[in-house]
Amino acid sequence: MPEATTSIDYVMEKASGPHFSGLRSPTAPSASSSAFADANAPRQPFVIGVSGGTASGKTTVCDMIIQQLHDHRVVLVNQDSFYRGLTTEELKRVHEYNFDHPDAFDTEQLLDCIQKLKSGHSVQVPIYDFKHHRRSSDSFRQVNASDVIILEGILVFHDQHVRNLMNLKIFVDTDADVRLARRIRRDTVERGRDVNSVLEQYAKFVKPAFDDFVLPSKKYADVIIPRGGDNHVAIDLIVQHIHTKLGQHDLCKIYPNVYVIQSTFQIRGMHTLIRDREISKHDFVFYSDRLIRLVVEHGLGHLPFTEKQVVTPTASVYTGVDFCKKLCGVSIVRSGESMENALRACCKGIKIGKILIHRDGDNGKQLIYEKLPKDISERHVLLLDPVLATGNSANHAIELLIQKGVPESHIIFLNLISAPEGIHCVCKRFPSLKIVTSEIDVALNEEFRVIPGMGEFGDRYFGTDD
Repeated sequence: MPEATTSIDYVMEKASGPHFSGLRSPTAPSASSSAFADANAPRQPFVIGVSGGTASGKTTVCDMIIQQLHDHRVVLVNQDSFYRGLTTEELKRVHEYNFDHPDAFDTEQLLDCIQKLKSGHSVQVPIYDFKHHRRSSDSFRQVNASDVIILEGILVFHDQHVRNLMNLKIFVDTDADVRLARRIRRDTVERGRDVNSVLEQYAKFVKPAFDDFVLPSKKYADVIIPRGGDNHVAIDLIVQHIHTKLGQHDLCKIYPNVYVIQSTFQIRGMHTLIRDREISKHDFVFYSDRLIRLVVEHGLGHLPFTEKQVVTPTASVYTGVDFCKKLCGVSIVRSGESMENALRACCKGIKIGKILIHRDGDNGKQLIYEKLPKDISERHVLLLDPVLATGNSANHAIELLIQKGVPESHIIFLNLISAPEGIHCVCKRFPSLKIVTSEIDVALNEEFRVIPGMGEFGDRYFGTDD
């Protein structure tokens, strides 16, 4: 709360001037043309890591995923391609060399390769000769940028930097006897080795390396597939998940608590209208209200529910759900007040609190006014602000709610448009709350305004922009 010498009237009067949805913090990073370059860069590909013991069926799983993603560009990168070439001395004692140890791989080159592919660049992947234990010096495999990158290998989960590049980590879990039988067949047929050398290598290096390095990395997996390629149900579910993620904005892949309502021609059309600077105030309010209603309805869908049975007029029993009862809205004054009518239309008699956060001059001091339900700590909160820009004002409001006893996971932040900078700012600090928006815009400009944006929403909505 402001000092006693600062009246509420003064605070309200100060807030009536130009209002930004995100406060411009003195320490906030300056937006530049590089922000637009990043925003206009190709969409980040979806990176899948597939690990598991030797001959566990990793390649089979990868092939099945690739076949089912036939309508997307998919590339497969094998960790085996990044084996280090053996020196002359190592070749003399090749039977004593541990090919299943992390040091056998050029992890730095692998990391550089995946980073370039994620950035939209083509790369040349080495070709490794397993019979002569060296890389081909005059040939490479050209790999182009794609929608999905699958990185497969026994130790792809071992290095943290490589793991951090992955959006989905899959561990293929297969019985040890089955893996050994497959290993013998593969190494004798495809790699020109005899059975005795395969068994000797398995006992001396492969199994100890599995116990020491591969199996411990299983804990990093998001999905574990028993029986490998024979598990069609697991692979179908994984492919469905990938399809869902490919249809999401890149930020939704980074922050699973960010939800963008499904775009339709109706939604795009309404965005086109309210972003048009020539639109009349009446039409701006009308189409904004329609969009706000959709965002509110979507946000309500993230609230907890309980099962409920009712008797219909035909004397039949219908099993449905009961809405969350302990709920309230909180609008960030002033723009957030434009979302209150839609919330009231959806939730009869809902309590709505208000938070005003306004910067006082250039010294960074915040003037704060709040009026919230006394029992807000017992409620789920829908936080309302149509534009998420820098995220600074949102963070202040969320921090205040948490100070009032509201669990972070009970807060759902609703807005019409969001800037990537604002999403990063809020989600990094409050990873347990949910953000529901209708579109994620390109970036902030040098004046910390959302681009392409829709201008000062509060002024346009309440008719104070003249």
